[in-house]
Amino acid sequence: MIRNNPLIKTLLNLKGNPRACVYTEPMWGIPFNLFAPYISIYMYSMNVTDKQIGLIASSGMFFQIFFSLFSGIITDKLGRRKTTLVFDFVAWSIPCLIWAISQSFVYFLIAAIINSVQRVTMNSWGCLLVEDSDRKQIVNIYSWIYISGLLAAFFAPLSGKFVHMYSLIPTVRVIYIIAFVFMTAKFIVLYVYSTETEQGKVRMSETKNLSYFEALKGYKPVIIQILKAPETLLTLGLMLIMSICNMVSSTFYSILLAERVHIPLENLSLFPFIKSLIMLVFFFTIVHKINALKFRKPLILGFFMFIVSQTILVITPDKGYIFLIFSIILEACSLSFVGPLLDSMQVVLVDPKERARIMAILYVIVIAFTSPFGYIAGNLSAIDRRLPFLMNIILLILGIALTYVTYLISKRPKYLKS
Repeated sequence: MIRNNPLIKTLLNLKGNPRACVYTEPMWGIPFNLFAPYISIYMYSMNVTDKQIGLIASSGMFFQIFFSLFSGIITDKLGRRKTTLVFDFVAWSIPCLIWAISQSFVYFLIAAIINSVQRVTMNSWGCLLVEDSDRKQIVNIYSWIYISGLLAAFFAPLSGKFVHMYSLIPTVRVIYIIAFVFMTAKFIVLYVYSTETEQGKVRMSETKNLSYFEALKGYKPVIIQILKAPETLLTLGLMLIMSICNMVSSTFYSILLAERVHIPLENLSLFPFIKSLIMLVFFFTIVHKINALKFRKPLILGFFMFIVSQTILVITPDKGYIFLIFSIILEACSLSFVGPLLDSMQVVLVDPKERARIMAILYVIVIAFTSPFGYIAGNLSAIDRRLPFLMNIILLILGIALTYVTYLISKRPKYLKS
């Protein structure tokens, strides 16, 4: 019975690069999701202020603009496989060591700038994952990427227990060291068991004699191509909204819970645990039934649930565990819809011949518009911890409007069937 589940079938039948990417992803996803709930409160515990935390987020996003701009060119010239190895190590292994020994604002700022290199590997790894895969399996493949990270749910309570036993700072330092070991091993294993994609070989040959700055000139026709593709513009707008909302949530959620709702630090991992379990259930029962080409209604439903989730979060009283649990359940349901669909849309709605450069431009635009919101949210949080999440609600309402209006104005809704 279990083997008949479409997600299980996809996992068992994966071959080549998709298999290598999916099977090794837990080695990155588990350690990342172990330290993720504590990132902001870890900084806050070392006297980094709300405004400084917002500035760190914005600074990292600012440098991501530069690396996103060159990510398509680097990916084409070095190849998907080599780019992923080199830039994954720089973007994650080195910052994990810096985070593990951090003492002040300056340490976190330097780590955030180095971590911004991740924009290169987001492009190259995405190409490595999907370019030689079956399009019919795209949603399921991305679902497994999310599931790999969600496996951390089974370890999250353990990290909370260690925080209670040994306090926050030493526990998180050890988690960062463990993350360095597992992530570095993952990057090496992926390189060994992957091969360069067919499209990657073509682009390496075409860009072999081009300098990086000469290659930048080739972006003009790609930009025109993007502007003429309403489905790509739709994807861009939704990527931007979710980028801001995710940045706000990941940066200020733990601070809101600890400082306003007064949740004990050792209990912070409870909420990612609940969210992960709910998302796992959704992935295996509902998400795999969604067609990547029929995403209007699932996206609107996902945005609506996210809005309700954020609204409940904003009105949560002191130590309101029941409110937080309802909020996290709705957020989990929302992300189960929105996350894999947006990732899938980036594959389905983008010209495969220009995927690396198109995604590079989209990332540049998304990051450029997202980067100021870290500083904005930091200032809002300094006034009232709830204000960043009220901003999220407004953005999510715009997300629903963007999805619906774009569908209505499309004369030939080739992609937006429902």
